[in-house]
Amino acid sequence: MPDIQKVSVALTGEQVAALKDAVETGEYATTSEVVREALREWQWGRELRMKEIEWLRKAWDEGKASGRAEPMDWVELRAEARRRVEKKTEEAA
Repeated sequence: MPDIQKVSVALTGEQVAALKDAVETGEYATTSEVVREALREWQWGRELRMKEIEWLRKAWDEGKASGRAEPMDWVELRAEARRRVEKKTEEAA
C-alpha cells in the first residue's frame, strides 16, 4: 500500500455538502474516498491533456516540415472525399 499522507484543503460549503451527500447516500464510504477518486480523474485528465498537447506539437512540426501551403481547390477536395467514401462503401458491400 502506498504511503498515505494527510493534507488539508479549503472547500466551499457547496463542495463540502456534495462530499457529505455522496457518503450519506452510500455512493462512497468516506469523504476521503470521494477526494481520492476526484484526484485520480484529475490525474487521468491531466495525462490525457499532456498527450494531446504532444500530439498537436508533433502535428504542427510535421505540417511545418511538409513545405509551403498552396491554395486548395475545394470542389476537387470534396469530389475526392466522395470518391473515397464511395470506394469504401463498395468495399464494405
